[in-house]
Amino acid sequence: MPELPPLPDDPRWRVEHLPLLTAFSFALMMCAASVGFLTSGVPAAFGAVAGVAIVTVSYTMSTLVLAWADTVRPALLMPLGITTYVVKYSLLGVILAFVISSEWQGRSALGWGVVAGVMGWSAVQVWWVARLSRRQ
Repeated sequence: MPELPPLPDDPRWRVEHLPLLTAFSFALMMCAASVGFLTSGVPAAFGAVAGVAIVTVSYTMSTLVLAWADTVRPALLMPLGITTYVVKYSLLGVILAFVISSEWQGRSALGWGVVAGVMGWSAVQVWWVARLSRRQ
């Protein structure tokens, strides 16, 4: 077994943004539920919340898998990252195919919830990285 580089003193920096993003996700879910309910009723509210929840689970899973791989062995980042993305997008494809083929009234709101979740998470992560780089 080759000699591995030492682990960082404090590996928590890899996941220290998750509490902020989790709080943001819950706020976004409340907003999405309100907009969905006011525009198309209860099914749209559930659909919008489900869309944001899908993105939240997906991004959190990626973060946790990559943070774990980086602490165990950095050479695992690429294979585990690719495997995680393949699993995530396969599940997302199955979920969206099932929802689109159904007659559920919240299917459009679910799509908009996914879009809002992706845009929101991406924006907050960019803000976090910019904040982190200024701190150092």
